[in-house]
Amino acid sequence: MIRKATAVWNGSGKEGKGHLTTQSGVLSETQYSFGSRFESGIGTNPEELVAAAHSGCFTMKLSFVLGEAGFTPTSLETSCDITFENGAVTKSHLKVKGVVPGITEEQFQACVKDAEQNCPISKLLNTAISSEATLG
Repeated sequence: MIRKATAVWNGSGKEGKGHLTTQSGVLSETQYSFGSRFESGIGTNPEELVAAAHSGCFTMKLSFVLGEAGFTPTSLETSCDITFENGAVTKSHLKVKGVVPGITEEQFQACVKDAEQNCPISKLLNTAISSEATLG
């Protein structure tokens, strides 16, 4: 399987602007710029997209790990904080809240750690990855 996205940029790094389009069409000429990346401009940025990818991938993997352990989550909600400093992504912190009938805290934490270490985006990122989990 191959997934595709395209970035178009016009102008200099600080004054220019660009847009992103994904194969699925979820992003269609979505604006990004210096302002949306380093300030509070309108549009997206690569780090925000990495955070979305990591939280989505981790949450789906956690659902599979829980299923393999014999549990079906009622709900899983994950936020992801990407730290960008000195020109590099240096950390990804996942924070998940789960409602999983019948699971113990210990079992849930073990499943979270498995998903943190084994989701495909975690494997892709060459950075510190951490997580915290709350069973609701």
